[in-house]
Amino acid sequence: MRIGLLGTGPWARMAHAPALSGHGELDFVGVWGRRTAPTKELADSHGVRAYDEVDALLADVDAVAVALPPAIQADLAVRAARAGCHLLLDKPLAPTVEQARAVVEAVETAGVASVVFFTTRFQPETEAWVTEQAAAEGWFTGRAQWLGAVFSGDDSPFADSPWRREKGALWDVGPHALSVLLPVLGDARRVTAAAPGPGDTVHLVLDHVSGASSTLTLSLTAPPAAAGAAVELRGTAGVTLLPESSESAVSAFGRAGDALLTAARTGQAHACDAGFGLRVSEILAEAEALFNGG
Repeated sequence: MRIGLLGTGPWARMAHAPALSGHGELDFVGVWGRRTAPTKELADSHGVRAYDEVDALLADVDAVAVALPPAIQADLAVRAARAGCHLLLDKPLAPTVEQARAVVEAVETAGVASVVFFTTRFQPETEAWVTEQAAAEGWFTGRAQWLGAVFSGDDSPFADSPWRREKGALWDVGPHALSVLLPVLGDARRVTAAAPGPGDTVHLVLDHVSGASSTLTLSLTAPPAAAGAAVELRGTAGVTLLPESSESAVSAFGRAGDALLTAARTGQAHACDAGFGLRVSEILAEAEALFNGG
């Protein structure tokens, strides 16, 4: 599968490009970015073509990986799907429900495969845990804490991200927490509460179709010493914790590439497809409305 990369920012340099370049079944063709110099620099470092026009890249590939702000990702994902390209997308799928729905509609109309990269779902230890807990019954409650220090540390490459500054932890790390809780506890019937905490911290309470409830604490302004992710489930079988993973983001993104290949070859949607990305955006938008007093 010939694949191109849209985006040249820190995440593209740290995860996307190395994973695509080292993948045994993906032919990394080239890079398009919004700025000429970083595009050429990233393309040259991986021995691929730097594209000046996004449509030229779309015409040369079977699929695209996208490492761009959510609003730009959504618009280009629609464009790429209409050009017949399979989509390897990042979370959140889009910053609004309308944009996320447009991506899903474009994917369905074009008949292309889609995978959204929720990192935890493509790490072997954590994905195996999610699968095991989803097969169990009797969950009573879940608790997820996803605490980052993007805005409180000194060296995060994402600290200057305008969309993160605007949307905060709810939209940046909220998708990670939901990607773990929803497969186990079931879809969220509603967001019953949303309250602010220090900095951009937000606390959510969800009511799930299984009858279980969950609480989420999300932040990008946690003290560096307090940063980290933890998920706890309690039910009839007892208590279980999300295991830590030693898998790098590059390896995990490579597995997302595997998932896209499988979905394209079989026609079977992956669990983390654009439809799931849309559902996550819907829940985040509901929480955002509550948080803002809507």
